[in-house]
Amino acid sequence: MDEKKLPTQEENFSDWYNQLVLRAELADYSPVRGCMVVRPYGWALWENIQKALDQRFKATGHVNAAFPLLIPQSYMTKEKEHVEGFAPELAVVTHGGGQELEEPLVIRPTSETIIGTMYARWIQSYRDLPILINQWANVVRWEMRTKLFLRTLEFYWQEGHTAHATEQEAIEETERMLNVYADFAINEAAVPVLPGQKSESEKFAGAKATYSIEAMMKDTKALQSGTSHFLGQNFANAFDIKFLDENNQLQYCWTTSFGLSTRFIGAIIMTHGDDQGLILPPNLAPYQVVIVPIYRKDEERAAVMSVVNKISDELVENGFRIKVDDRDGVTPGFKFNDWELKGVPLRIEIGPKDVEKGSLVLARRDILGKAGKSFIPMEGYLQAVGDTLRLIQENLLAKATAFRDEHIFEVSDYETFKDVVENKGWALGWWYDDAENEANIKADTRATLRVFAPAEGEGVCFYSGKKTKQRAYFARSY
Repeated sequence: MDEKKLPTQEENFSDWYNQLVLRAELADYSPVRGCMVVRPYGWALWENIQKALDQRFKATGHVNAAFPLLIPQSYMTKEKEHVEGFAPELAVVTHGGGQELEEPLVIRPTSETIIGTMYARWIQSYRDLPILINQWANVVRWEMRTKLFLRTLEFYWQEGHTAHATEQEAIEETERMLNVYADFAINEAAVPVLPGQKSESEKFAGAKATYSIEAMMKDTKALQSGTSHFLGQNFANAFDIKFLDENNQLQYCWTTSFGLSTRFIGAIIMTHGDDQGLILPPNLAPYQVVIVPIYRKDEERAAVMSVVNKISDELVENGFRIKVDDRDGVTPGFKFNDWELKGVPLRIEIGPKDVEKGSLVLARRDILGKAGKSFIPMEGYLQAVGDTLRLIQENLLAKATAFRDEHIFEVSDYETFKDVVENKGWALGWWYDDAENEANIKADTRATLRVFAPAEGEGVCFYSGKKTKQRAYFARSY
């Protein structure tokens, strides 16, 4: 195989993904096993994800803060389910300043414990509620099997933590943030996620209920892409988060948490990418437009670059994220392939003949070859660029949605179920909720219940044959 070419998705999807992350300069392996270095191009994508989410968080009343990386180990033991869920993944600091610590410190795997401790200090009265705080942070979970972005020992994320006076308010907050994630994924990333509640066995350690957005990758595996948790009063009891209500009665708060991480970059890669490389949605792409000047002689260069500089300045002034590729020593064809690999949504080509004619060439990344090229007059090109980027965004969502829907199959018996999850995609069927049966299915097929699906009426469970009013999606997952 030509080393300059990526493996195809059909040949080896995992190898395609691993090589693409490296070659597109999104991330690299760290000297510490299981950690990653996020390179500037990957970080720019993460910054755009942060911006899109942060705007949504603030629009729903959340504010940002920062909490410590180090947590006293004793805090992790206060909530029984929480410590049992995270114990195998904890990284513990036992020495500092050359001396053994009196109490070991845990590097945060998540921050419910330290934030719960602070909320207990800050909350006195119902007037202090609700508290709606988010932090952008890095966390550490000692993963044994790692994959860049999808599952690393250290990763970056946002984690929201809220406290409320009533159970209903906390439940509404949990569902609100699930919908915020779904809106972001669909409208910014063009990833057509399915939101819903997880089963008891798949919920977050210490939560009363966990909800997630589930995305289908191009190998039809599921990727849990963001989670929202209703914590009930579990952490409030553990950390003594209480308030005086309007009747001057002491009550425990109801709390929630929600998080989305750099794993979502993996979702974007595997939802839209093709055998040529990344395809990035215009709303989040580090560069929405790359301009490639084409010339051979010095006199051509001056004329072409004059137009290129004018157009690039105008695009920037109008809010577009752009890159001018004026590298010497490489051919235009090399540049085309390079930016196709990196998934820039739109390429503008400008050569001497284009300057003479007063025209531009637009080349779409989502439609390669002649079908994706258009020749437009320079007059009015700003409108054409904006319109084309919107079309690309819409097309990516439409293609991903069609792919998802084509690979979800209704099942009514277990033999059909096994064929679907092993060979075709996701299974959707009536499900009588039973943890033992769920575990048996996972052991037998490696498929897990992703989320419960909307259901009307009553049906018969494909596995147990019992009547039920619930339906669920099952799939193999990352």
